[in-house]
Amino acid sequence: MTEKEKCEQGLLYNANYDRELISERIIAKDLCQEYNNLKNSDSKGRTSLLKKILGKRGENMCIEPAFWCDYGYNIEIGENFYSNHNLVILDCAKVSFGDNVFIGPNCSFYTASHPIDVRQRNEGLESAHPITVGDNVWFGGNVVVLPGITIGNNSVIGAGSVVTKDIPDNVVAVGNPCKVIKTITENNQP
Repeated sequence: MTEKEKCEQGLLYNANYDRELISERIIAKDLCQEYNNLKNSDSKGRTSLLKKILGKRGENMCIEPAFWCDYGYNIEIGENFYSNHNLVILDCAKVSFGDNVFIGPNCSFYTASHPIDVRQRNEGLESAHPITVGDNVWFGGNVVVLPGITIGNNSVIGAGSVVTKDIPDNVVAVGNPCKVIKTITENNQP
């Protein structure tokens, strides 16, 4: 079994010395760097590069530079997606965003997990677990989402949160670790 196949199955794998994975990361990071260096006014160039970087994307989307990812092909973005500056998606596993997702500046989504066992960690082993974000989700600035997390539809993640557990539909959640503080109902809509 290749290191990439191990990764895809959520097993421990070595990304540090595997030529296939290293090559794929170099390609994605070169494309990200090219994207980040484009003029903001070059919307055609930005769209073209995002089509090369991302696995699946809606037609109506915007990612403000700087944007970085590991592979790109594991990222799926729905319609009406917006991310402010400094989005980082470490997409060793799939990262899926639904429709109408808005992300504040300096947000990060990490699918890679490293062993607690020091020997395994020092060997360069890691595992990867998918992140799933539903429709109509809003992330405040400086949010970090950890591996294996699902965030439900219509939820809001407050600025500075570190999401360590799944977040259900229709809630406001904040903090480190991120916790639900309010259910969103028709009665509390503005």
